[in-house]
Amino acid sequence: MKSPLARILVGVLAGTAVTAAQAADFRAARAPAPPPYFAPVQPYSIVSEVRIGGSVQDPGSAEGKLPGFSTANVNGEILFAKPQITTDPFWQAFVPRPTVGGSYNTGGRTSYAYIGATWTVDLFPETLNRRVFLEGFFGGAAHNGYTGLKANAPYGFNALGCNPLFREAAALGFRIDEHWSVMATVEHMSNAGLCGDNRGLTNFGGKLGYTF
Repeated sequence: MKSPLARILVGVLAGTAVTAAQAADFRAARAPAPPPYFAPVQPYSIVSEVRIGGSVQDPGSAEGKLPGFSTANVNGEILFAKPQITTDPFWQAFVPRPTVGGSYNTGGRTSYAYIGATWTVDLFPETLNRRVFLEGFFGGAAHNGYTGLKANAPYGFNALGCNPLFREAAALGFRIDEHWSVMATVEHMSNAGLCGDNRGLTNFGGKLGYTF
């Protein structure tokens, strides 16, 4: 037969073991599950994402080949949060983000500002954990380029026809984490044949994005 002291010690040890097990279960229940993918965070304000990058100004055109003029562009972009159009997640996925941006050419060639909409689609979300995405943009751009033949225009410079122009762009991106992403970009601007001249501009570059 155990002494009263021994029974007390056994009871204390048993109670301590139960309490420790319960605490471990409680911590396990409260521990957040790791994120299954690298989706961008949900914006807390009207601004969804800001981007900065650079591009090569229309390398196949006269602007791109004329010596003595820089082909480097510096560009920035602001993407706003999606408007809530529907409560159905499927159809809401097709809603674009309103976008404004601009590009400055460091060599005095065509610079421009644009406004439009950006659609973002994740590629192979189940296998690539939503890291890789594809984007498309459509909108309009106002520019300071030549819209026709002028006496002081360098020979062969782009005759953009009119102002503003249509702007289409595409990007292939990779999410580093839930905030940061990198993109390879291509963009084209033209007047779709609505004006007499329609040389257009096609630029290639990259961007770094930060999602709030």
